[in-house]
Amino acid sequence: MTTRRNFIKKTAVGLTALAVHPAWAASPVRGTSMKEKFVSNRPVTGDRHFTSVAVEQTITRVKAKIKDLKLAWMFENCFPNTLDTTVSFSMKNGKPDTFVITGDIDAMWLRDSSAQVWPYLPLTKSDAKLKQLIAGLVNRQTQCILVDPYANAFYNEPRPEGSWQKDYTKMTPMLHERKWEIDSLCYPVRLAYHYWKTTGDTSVFDADWKKAMGLVIQTFKEQQRKDGLGPYKFQRVTERQLDTVNNDGYGNPVKPVGLIVSTFRPSDDATTFQFLVPSNFFAVTSLNQIAEIAEKVVRDNALAAESKALADEVYNALKQYAVVEHPKYGKVYAFEVDGFGNAYFMDDANIPSLLALPYLDGVEKSDPIYQNTRKLVWSEDNPYFFRGTAGEGIGGPHIGYDMVWPMSIIMRAQTSDSDDEIRDCLRMLRDTDGDTGFMHESFHKDDPAKFTRKWFAWVNTLFGELIVDLEGKGKMDLVNSI
Repeated sequence: MTTRRNFIKKTAVGLTALAVHPAWAASPVRGTSMKEKFVSNRPVTGDRHFTSVAVEQTITRVKAKIKDLKLAWMFENCFPNTLDTTVSFSMKNGKPDTFVITGDIDAMWLRDSSAQVWPYLPLTKSDAKLKQLIAGLVNRQTQCILVDPYANAFYNEPRPEGSWQKDYTKMTPMLHERKWEIDSLCYPVRLAYHYWKTTGDTSVFDADWKKAMGLVIQTFKEQQRKDGLGPYKFQRVTERQLDTVNNDGYGNPVKPVGLIVSTFRPSDDATTFQFLVPSNFFAVTSLNQIAEIAEKVVRDNALAAESKALADEVYNALKQYAVVEHPKYGKVYAFEVDGFGNAYFMDDANIPSLLALPYLDGVEKSDPIYQNTRKLVWSEDNPYFFRGTAGEGIGGPHIGYDMVWPMSIIMRAQTSDSDDEIRDCLRMLRDTDGDTGFMHESFHKDDPAKFTRKWFAWVNTLFGELIVDLEGKGKMDLVNSI
């Protein structure tokens, strides 16, 4: 994200950040015993933002099964990081209300906040407080969408002097940033849908939620650009090319073929060809989820039909325009297309990505086109794949050359059926933390001590999710074989 890039430029890469949680001020001292070295880096109990009995029980259970002391230490630090450091809960107008910052930036991204609490969803069955916390986030995200469906990041309270109020777009004081990204509307749907499926609670699907989903569909349709360029445009005064948008803020031309324009990627970098394929797959899944909720819960057949029809239209367009013949890998999914026949062969570490398509229920892992795509993006035929002496993985232009994102390594493990591949990913994740006990936005392929973002709650919790998923699948022997 743009503010993250500014943060990086203000500090030496890998040094203490401007906004470091006090519990992380000291790193393990070299020369101490193994047990002394791996003392928990969590905030002390009284300083934690939220405590879940179910999460604490999960940490105790899973950590006891991990034989590798460093991996166990990293799991204990990372899995609760969202709850420990980023959440604020209250009751507002008689309803739970939860605000979740991304970490070292005091703002809430719709994408990040959804992903940050995602691994805790299964635990809501035994923890009423945790269930209420996540219900509060669904409620807050609904209100954010009603404020502006084109915005990606919000403040807890109005800030007229916010970081990007001078951007050339329709900024308001509640907005931290107004970069249009399809996934910003998909992630809240994913969270609300699976909250319902997990808990059976339908209280979050009130009149405001229904109105917000109408805005989601309206925004998607506007950005199909069948009736002109639509109401959204964006420009910024910046030295970073991908922080602003050409053609007076509307981006490169697209041919209206049924796909949805995403002006920015999940990295908050501008797209090149604006039909971002992973995000369009995500939109199909989200629209089908809206349709199911509309039909079974809110009893609005018109909303269900409209959402389902749009999902079908986008999916059919993906089949026609997103599949491209690669000279080496055969039929693959392009990262971006424009409807004119242009396609971008690459992948970015941020989720949704091509690599993460099965993780977000966009395609089946067994899909042969996905398997071809997976081979492409995890190779040096992807311009943003980097391999070095410390590790290998996908990065992106947000940070630049030679910087691998742990998020991509986690997604490789999450989308793999190969024990050897998963084992390699776990080993890399363990060995590239820069001796901090936490995940980071990125690390240098040859030197993990050079990393960006000391406090990035999403990737911390995502790492914890991977370990818990492996435990749930009975694969602790694999975890203990690295």
